Amino acid sequence: MGKELFDNIPSKIGDLLSDVKNGKIGLPDLQRPFVWKDSKARDLLDSMLKGYPIGYIMLWQSPEDYETVSRIGTNHKTYNRPDYLVIDGQQRLTALLASISGISVVDNNYNKRRIRISFNPLTREFAVWTEAFERNPEWISEISAVFDADSEHNVSKFRRHFIKECNAGREKNGREPLSDDEEEKIETNINDLLNLSIYTLPTLRINTKATEEDVAEVFVRVNSGGQKLTEKNFIETLLAVYDNDVHDKIDKFCADSRIPTDGTSYNFILKVDPSHLIRMAVAVGFRRARLRYAYMLMRGKDLDTGLVTKEEMDKNLDKFKNALDKVTNLNDWHTFMRLFSDAGYVNSSIVASSNAVVFCYVLYLIGKYDYKVQPLTLQKIIKKWIFMSTITFFYTGSTESEVEKQFADLRNVTTADEFVSYLDGVISTRFTDDYFNLTLPSALMSAAAISPAWFGYIAALNVLGTPMLFCSTLLKERMLPGSSGDKKAIDKHHIFPKNYLTTLGYTSDRERNQIANFTYLDYNTNIDISDDPPAEYVERYRRKLGEEGYRKTCDENALPIDFEKMSYPDFLEKRRKLMAGIVKKAYLKLCE
Repeated sequence: MGKELFDNIPSKIGDLLSDVKNGKIGLPDLQRPFVWKDSKARDLLDSMLKGYPIGYIMLWQSPEDYETVSRIGTNHKTYNRPDYLVIDGQQRLTALLASISGISVVDNNYNKRRIRISFNPLTREFAVWTEAFERNPEWISEISAVFDADSEHNVSKFRRHFIKECNAGREKNGREPLSDDEEEKIETNINDLLNLSIYTLPTLRINTKATEEDVAEVFVRVNSGGQKLTEKNFIETLLAVYDNDVHDKIDKFCADSRIPTDGTSYNFILKVDPSHLIRMAVAVGFRRARLRYAYMLMRGKDLDTGLVTKEEMDKNLDKFKNALDKVTNLNDWHTFMRLFSDAGYVNSSIVASSNAVVFCYVLYLIGKYDYKVQPLTLQKIIKKWIFMSTITFFYTGSTESEVEKQFADLRNVTTADEFVSYLDGVISTRFTDDYFNLTLPSALMSAAAISPAWFGYIAALNVLGTPMLFCSTLLKERMLPGSSGDKKAIDKHHIFPKNYLTTLGYTSDRERNQIANFTYLDYNTNIDISDDPPAEYVERYRRKLGEEGYRKTCDENALPIDFEKMSYPDFLEKRRKLMAGIVKKAYLKLCE
């Protein structure tokens, strides 16, 4: 039998929370996003009071190769460095620490809030705090008030005051005062609430000799859900615990990156999370695409020699911080977001992969800071790159391998002109005549709901400033929802309606939901057309628009003239070629 990598040591909740407070256990700050709803924290406390199991905590002994680290979090702690890092159980410990101690947490939108849990000592019931519980004298509005009474004298004083308030409330409502049995029940249940601090939680303490691969394997084997522990989990834990300033910068940018600033618009394209920024910083600073490299670098590993040293860790962390400063520059970020929008991708619904946003931004920053490309030249080439890479699946599939290859190519690029020429060269190898004549029409032969080819066509319409079919309103304008709401102003409509196709014998969704059978219509036009056969609704709009207007809207929306008279298969074949032509036209406009 091999040597065990961990010890299973039952731990009391009170001891765990105490160790978190004094820094012995490295739990990321309570200023990190807390994803649980308050009701989940309530259920956790209820399970503990009933003696039910609530899972386990996994701790990893701090690596020996760290000599000194910053204090964890923003409050003074006894320990300069933690003895253990929390690998699994962060949300549970955060919920307990916040609800019991009354400490604020930050939600996914980076707004501060408290986890306020109420308790009824007569019924042993927990509830999420509301004004009603605040006003009801038979409820303890916040359990943190009980735990604040940390001595027997103060607990007795709290209990007497609670009973007094209960009786006053009952007298006010014309009810009998608490009976002796009820007062005894209150005392017992308040004591049971306080005794949650001695609730025992299974704790796996993985020793310092275990590698990240060992920890991941332990996690998978003991986790009943079979959840995979990724490099992202390790990196975020290390940054949160060992360098609070870095993690604060990451969290702040995640919150600020979607908010309009002077002269900028709301970012509808990507909701940034820490893993995006880690990828970006490692790519910009180290020209590495794989997250596993990020973890190795943060641990102080020299990727050439394989040695792990404190000196290498300090050097890598400084390099990471410098790259992160560039990545989190809001002016650069908003400039880049405008380029993404100018390339036709105006919201997240038509971006098939977040990696496209991440690595296009990396190229933008490398071009600006490493190659010093002139702003207008850089913006033009990046717009073309965004347009090409998103529609050709460049960042879909083996993304990390593709980007690693690109970084290898860039090692031979030394000047601004060479950088621009390199990107132009890659674009040219993708956007060939065969691509527009054969590859793209073939990619449009699909009924997939998420298709880079379809999204690229929609982006092309936005680049060209195309109005919606049978309408004067630009599609791009209607694809930008207000920052305070997302009510649909447009609808994705079947040009040959589904019910009509069914009458023709096309009964499968794969046949009826072909990409080439879709267009966007404004809400009113969609209602007007409904399930009418093409010959009927086209005739109405042809009369309304006039022959010139009809031909113009067909040309702009890649529709063959007299398409309403075509067989469905002929229509699809001709429209795919026209859609590919629209994409090519938009690309040529970006090249101007």
